[in-house]
Amino acid sequence: MHFSFGCLNDLPMHLEFEKPIAQLEERLASMKEKVAQKQASSLTKAIQKLEQEIQALRISTFQHLTRWQRVQLSRHIERPYTLDYLNYMTEEFIALHGDRAMGDDGAIVGGLGKVAGKTIMFIGHQKGRNTKERQARNFGMANPSGYRKALRLMKLAEKFDKPIVTFIDTPGAYPGLEAEEQGQAAAIAHNIQTMFSLRVPVICIIIGEGASGGALGIAVGDRVLMLENTWYSVISPESCSSILWKSWEYKEQAAEVLKLTAKDMLAQNLIDDIIPEPLGGAHRDPSGAADTVKDVILKQLEALGKFSSEQRINQRIDKFCKMGVVAGATNT
Repeated sequence: MHFSFGCLNDLPMHLEFEKPIAQLEERLASMKEKVAQKQASSLTKAIQKLEQEIQALRISTFQHLTRWQRVQLSRHIERPYTLDYLNYMTEEFIALHGDRAMGDDGAIVGGLGKVAGKTIMFIGHQKGRNTKERQARNFGMANPSGYRKALRLMKLAEKFDKPIVTFIDTPGAYPGLEAEEQGQAAAIAHNIQTMFSLRVPVICIIIGEGASGGALGIAVGDRVLMLENTWYSVISPESCSSILWKSWEYKEQAAEVLKLTAKDMLAQNLIDDIIPEPLGGAHRDPSGAADTVKDVILKQLEALGKFSSEQRINQRIDKFCKMGVVAGATNT
C-alpha cells in the first residue's frame, strides 16, 4: 500500500535565510533554459561557475544556522512527514486504525511495513499538507485516542515479536478541554510506562518537531535519534517567549536559551545520535533523506538484535534514569 502526498516534487517554498540561494538558483535555471534553446551556448562556463557559487553559498548558509532557523526548517511545509518516509522506505505497508475504545485519531498513524524483507511496526505523527488534511490530522496534535492507538500497535508488535520504529513530529499533544476530559495526561503516561518494558527493539526518530509530552508519548526507546534539522524540548520557542517576555517577539532568543537542536540534545546525552540530512534540509531531497533513515534503522536493529529482551529493557531504563539531575533541598 503506497501513497501520494502532493507537493513534495513541486518547487520548494523558501525560508528567509534561503532566499539568496533561491535567487541564484533562478538565475541558473534561466541560463540553462537559454542554453537548451541554443540561444547562448557561450553561457556554459558561466553556468558552471554559478553552480559552484550556489553550492558554496548553500554549504556556508547551512553550516551556520541559528537554533531558530533549524526550528523553521523542522516546520517547512514540504518537509517529509511520517507517511512520506513510509512511502519511500517500505516495500509494503499495511495501515492499522483505531484504539478499540473511542476512535481513530488521524494525528497518529501506524501499521506494519516491510523494509529490506524485515517486518516493522511503524508509528508516527502526521500533520497534513493542506488545510483539509491539517484539520483531519489536527496539525499532528494527538488526542488520547491517538496515544491509545499507538499503545495498541506497540503491544501488537510485542505479541508477534516485531521491532517498533516511531517517528516524532508534533507541536504538542492536543490541549483542548475534551482531550483533558478523556484522560490526555494519563494516556501519555501509560505509553511512557509501557514503552520502558516492551520486549522488542524500539527505535524513536524525531523527524520534525518534538514538543513536550506530545512527543514523549511515543519517544521512549532503546535508541532515540534526531534528524539534523529538528528540535526537541519541553516547550516551543514561541510559548517560552510568551511566558518569559509576555510576547512571541523573543522566540529567537528563547530558542537559543532552550538549546533544543539535535546537537544540543546529543551534547546533553538526551539522544543517542544525529541523522544527517541532505544539504538544505530533508525537503530538498525527500527520497535521499528516507534512504538515510532507512539505513540507520536497519543498522540499529541489527545492533539491538545482539541483546536479549531483558538486556534491552535494563539498558533502556538505565539510559533514561541517567538523564537530568534531581537536587533536593537540605535542612539547615
